[in-house]
Amino acid sequence: MTGVLDSWGRNINYLRISVTDRCNLRCIYCMPPEGLRQMPQGEILSYEEIRTVVQAAAELGIHKVRLTGGEPLVRAELPQLIRMLRQIEGIRELSLTTNGTLLKKSALELRQAGLSRVNVSLDTLRAERFRHITRVGELKDVLEGIEAAKKAGFDPVKINTVVVRGINDDEILDFARMTNSEGWHVRFIELMPFGDVAQSVPSVELRQRIELVGKLEPCPDLNGIVSNGPAAYYRLDGAKGVIGLISPLSEPSFCSRCNRLRLTPDGKLRPCLLAEEEVDLKMPLRNRVPLAEVKRLILKAVASKPERHHLKRGNVRLTNRKMPAIGG
Repeated sequence: MTGVLDSWGRNINYLRISVTDRCNLRCIYCMPPEGLRQMPQGEILSYEEIRTVVQAAAELGIHKVRLTGGEPLVRAELPQLIRMLRQIEGIRELSLTTNGTLLKKSALELRQAGLSRVNVSLDTLRAERFRHITRVGELKDVLEGIEAAKKAGFDPVKINTVVVRGINDDEILDFARMTNSEGWHVRFIELMPFGDVAQSVPSVELRQRIELVGKLEPCPDLNGIVSNGPAAYYRLDGAKGVIGLISPLSEPSFCSRCNRLRLTPDGKLRPCLLAEEEVDLKMPLRNRVPLAEVKRLILKAVASKPERHHLKRGNVRLTNRKMPAIGG
């Protein structure tokens, strides 16, 4: 086992890094139409500063890194960062979550730089609805990006679908069928209630609807494709792809499996997505503290991870940050 134990005995071995708060879409459950106030460029960590954080994390046993945003592919020269992180001893998996709109032109370069996996966020398979949800996007760009990722050697490409009642929940079966027809690995995610714009669909309901297509069988680990992350995985009979259910709202034990920390674009280490507490790394990095001090601060964040979120209590407001400034 690698990683470091938190106060609740969980093994923390996964670091999610938001490389930018910028995004080229304006999804209705994430941003207002005009977007959000952007961080000044000087406040965002440089690639060299991110590398230092990952070096410290790796020396503590954290071996999985995921790059997120905002939309990470809007940040210039992202493959350069991937090459830098790939050189760090102890990093076994380096992955990316993207909205896919810019993936077509960058997939091969990302793969050649050393990226291990790609997750694409996609909430609808209908072009008109895609424009409605994203306000500015084109579905064909994402579909072409997925195909480009496959051709570049990313296998599987995971699809993350946030299910929103009354907006895209009538497409659940369409996505489920894609695990058969296209071999997609689809992960349905319960919408977290950061505002009053939409309503989540519980995973138990999703599973009931999917089983109108066929029985879902629990899916064992497939050479690392299915991991010990937040999803419970299943497979329809005969399908090459799998279906994952991520249930932060409806599953009581969800937080007991949490293995991650989050680094914001401006260098704050966040022990929990849904808690306000942050540990500042940016100022120590810019004051050129020894790597041992960065490691101490990472351990401080690990020790302060709460046992669980409090979404059910309805008291999560995230007043200090919006989602694009945190990373998913």
